[in-house]
Amino acid sequence: MSTLAHTMMTASRPADSGLAGPGELDRYPYAEAPGADRVGVPSWESADTDLGRMGRRSAGSRGRGLHGQLVQQLGQMIVSGDLGADRPLVPEEIGQRFEVSRTVVRESLRVLEAKGLVSARPNVGTRVRPVSDWNLLDPDIIEWRAFGPQRDDQRRELGELRWMIEPLAARLAAGHGREDLQQRLGDMVEIMGHALTQGDSLTFSRADSEFHSLLIQLAGNRMLEHLSGIVSAALQVSGGPITGCDRPTEAALVHHSRTVDALAAGDAPAAEAAMRQLLTVHPEVERVVPAPREH
Repeated sequence: MSTLAHTMMTASRPADSGLAGPGELDRYPYAEAPGADRVGVPSWESADTDLGRMGRRSAGSRGRGLHGQLVQQLGQMIVSGDLGADRPLVPEEIGQRFEVSRTVVRESLRVLEAKGLVSARPNVGTRVRPVSDWNLLDPDIIEWRAFGPQRDDQRRELGELRWMIEPLAARLAAGHGREDLQQRLGDMVEIMGHALTQGDSLTFSRADSEFHSLLIQLAGNRMLEHLSGIVSAALQVSGGPITGCDRPTEAALVHHSRTVDALAAGDAPAAEAAMRQLLTVHPEVERVVPAPREH
């Protein structure tokens, strides 16, 4: 066993893994901020009652600073629809509602603008942009959608995207003799097997995420490699049995192992087939993405 595998097996769990389990869609424990009951800016305390409620939430449990917390809160509000398209965002009002400085507000809006969620124009100000302008491949937006009202659509879309990406990556990876990466893939399977026997779903999930990221790297396609972060995000926010990776099972372990064996043998069709089987362990996927017809 490599040092990496031993380290992952023996690493202690943090108090908050950040990974959602079954029924944990609202996984951020919020607390009422000081002075939450005071009268705020009318624009934020209007008929949008949910908007005012969410504005008082705190994401401090995620260990983010003020800037990160504000990005998280505003991002969730936009993606959930509480801040609808073309809604004006006035920095002064945001600063008063969340009790943060103008600098924090300004930097947070810049981050959201980079994600395509808002736009800032002279004489118009900052406004929420329509969904068609969002960077839907951004890991934060994937997370916000997955834990909001659009979670079912997000899970389905992620499952479809993975079904298109990963079998191809497995086929391409079989043509590359990167023994170092193949060894690490084998280590991840060993870790998952150990975690399965111990009932350690957290370690299983971490090793699983690493496995799929390594597989895409092994494909040797730089453009494809840029999608590895999307696959990792999909694994962390799936929230339900969309693929065989979502729960530690013997079937998932077997298909991971078969993929590694096919890669080691340089058998591209077998590697692709093993990955397709892994992603269709659960019947839900077969209804979302039908298997290709046999000719």
